[in-house]
Amino acid sequence: MHIPENYLSPATCAVMGAAMIPVWVHAVKKVKEELPSEKIAMVGVGAAFSFLGMMFNVPLVGGTTGHAVGGTLIALLFGPNAACIAVSIALLLQAVLFGDGGVLAFGANCFNMAFVIPYVGYAVYKLVIRASGGEAKAKMGRRILGAAVGSYIGLNAAALCAAIEFGIQPLVAHDASGAALYCPYGLEVAIPAMMIPHLAVAGIVEAVFTVAIYTFVRRTSPDLTYLPGAAADANDLTGKADDVPKKSRIPVFALVAVLIAATPLGLLATGTAWGEWGADEIAEVVTDGSALGYTPAGLENGWELNAPMPDYSLEGMGEVTAYILSAVIGTALLVIIFKLFSLALTGKKRRAI
Repeated sequence: MHIPENYLSPATCAVMGAAMIPVWVHAVKKVKEELPSEKIAMVGVGAAFSFLGMMFNVPLVGGTTGHAVGGTLIALLFGPNAACIAVSIALLLQAVLFGDGGVLAFGANCFNMAFVIPYVGYAVYKLVIRASGGEAKAKMGRRILGAAVGSYIGLNAAALCAAIEFGIQPLVAHDASGAALYCPYGLEVAIPAMMIPHLAVAGIVEAVFTVAIYTFVRRTSPDLTYLPGAAADANDLTGKADDVPKKSRIPVFALVAVLIAATPLGLLATGTAWGEWGADEIAEVVTDGSALGYTPAGLENGWELNAPMPDYSLEGMGEVTAYILSAVIGTALLVIIFKLFSLALTGKKRRAI
C-alpha cells in the first residue's frame, strides 16, 4: 500500500500533502490534551508495532504481496490522534531511510494509512462497543470483535483510497497522445487490483495482527489501553490519575524484541506489491493478458531519493541480517523520537507552572 515515488502526479502529491496538514495539527493538539507525558513516550512503542508490522510481507491473491499496518491497533492503545502521528512518523522513516514509499507521495501514504486506517478503524470499533453499553461495560470478547472488524474495515478503506489515487492518474496526467505520465492504470483496473487481495487476505492479516497484539497488551499492561472521556475516569486506565499504579512494561518491550527477531519471515513472500513496480519492470507487467508495453515518462524520468538502506538492505550485508538491523534501527528511532517529544512536553508544562 506504500505508493512509491513518481506514481502520483506532482499536483496529486501536493493536494494530498496539503490535506494532511490540518490533520497533523489537530492530532498533535489532541495528543497533548489526551495523554500524559509518560504515555506519549510509549506511543513510540505503538509506532514500532506499525513499523514492524509493515515489514511482515505476506503473499496476496494475484501474486502480489501486502502487510499489516497497525493503525487501528495504535488507536486502541493510545487513541486515533496518537495513532495518526505514530504511523505518520513510521512512514516518514520508511520513506527517508529505507525507500519504502515515496517522499513526494508521503502525504498520500499518510492520508491512507495514518488518517483513514486509525480514524475509520477506531470509529467502527466504537460502534461495535456501543452495542454493549460503551467502553466501561464492554467485555473482552466484544472488544476483540470490535478490534477485528474495525481493523479489517480500516485497512480496506485505506486500500480503496490508494486505488482511487492510483486510478485517477491517467485522467489527470497524460501526454498529447493520451499515454499516462505516472500510474498507467485507470480506476477500472486499480480498484479491483487493490481491493480483491486486501478484502480476501490483507484485511484478515491486519485483523489478526491487531487482535493478537491488542489482547497481549491488554492482559499484560492494561493501563496502556485508551479510554476517552468519562470511560477513562471510570476505569482509570489512561494514567491520568495520580494514584494509578504503574504496570511493568517488560512484556511489551519483550514482544517488540520478538517481532524484531521474526521480521525476516517477511522476506519469504515473493513478488511485488501492486503499484510498487520499478521503472525498469513496469513495462513488462501483464494486466488482462497483455503487458503494458511502455514506461510512463514521469515514472521513468522522475525524482527519487537515494535511501541509505533501500528495501531494508545494506551492501555487503546478508539479507536477513540487514532486515533485522533495519528493524532495530527503525524501532529505536521511533522510541527515541516519542521519548524526546514527551520530555519536551513535560518541560513546557513545568515552565508553565
